[in-house]
Amino acid sequence: MPSPVSMTAFATTRGQGGGLSGCCSWVWDVRSVNGKGLDLRLRLPDGIEGLEAAVRADLTRRLTRGNVTVGLRLTRTSGGEGLRVNPALLASALTALAEVQGAAAAAGVALAQPSAAEVLAMRGVTETASGEDTDTSALLAALMADFATTLAAFETMRRAEGRALAAILTDQIDRIAAFAADARAAADARRPRAAEALREALARVADAVDADPARIAQELALLAVKADVTEELDRLDAHVAAARALLAQGGPVGRKFDFLAQEFNREANTLCSKAGDIALTRIGLDLKHLIDQMREQVQNLE
Repeated sequence: MPSPVSMTAFATTRGQGGGLSGCCSWVWDVRSVNGKGLDLRLRLPDGIEGLEAAVRADLTRRLTRGNVTVGLRLTRTSGGEGLRVNPALLASALTALAEVQGAAAAAGVALAQPSAAEVLAMRGVTETASGEDTDTSALLAALMADFATTLAAFETMRRAEGRALAAILTDQIDRIAAFAADARAAADARRPRAAEALREALARVADAVDADPARIAQELALLAVKADVTEELDRLDAHVAAARALLAQGGPVGRKFDFLAQEFNREANTLCSKAGDIALTRIGLDLKHLIDQMREQVQNLE
């Protein structure tokens, strides 16, 4: 049976591969908490063309809600950097040295020949070979393959957390259904007492004022109708059925469940306002407390 998915999860993986003129190691880190929409926060190193776009595409294709943070720590291992000769600047340096040697000879000044190390030490003749000027496509492919593994582990945890939430919500929905049944029984038990109270009120009003008994009876009947909680209890039963259907449906049902929890709360509030009976009021208050607990859990559903 499919289950809802939690927005709270984390996953991390380590990998290594070639790129950036040598070998690299890295650590992917993905974590999320609840959110109204999908908010992506990426902490990725610069210099790898296409990395951010690829990560965003994978996340938006597989997630619908949550505040998601993705981090990548990239470390170059030995051989990641080296020196190389800049041919153009080397030629310029040698030409300049030849001019200096020729001018010194013409002036009768003897100069020692520079060593190869001294030539290499001249500014610009050598430069650092880094990932900034190399092809990063191989590294990108390795990183994204590893990110797919990280994202799969992340989704596995979201589903596991979702199953745990579903178990909690199932128990809470069952208890709401039990409270609704208790409220229906309390409302039935209240009915004879309410009828007697209305008859006593009718008698008091009839004795106190010169009014049409039929009109007074009609007004009291209207009050009795307004105090009836049958519709609220019927809607509670319907909401219970809808909540169970959402849990059975699975997937990203958080928005619908949040709206349904608000409807549960609306019926519980109305039940309390109409109660007019200690037993029914207590059930309504217990029901409101349980619905508040359910709404807290629902906030974590995708």
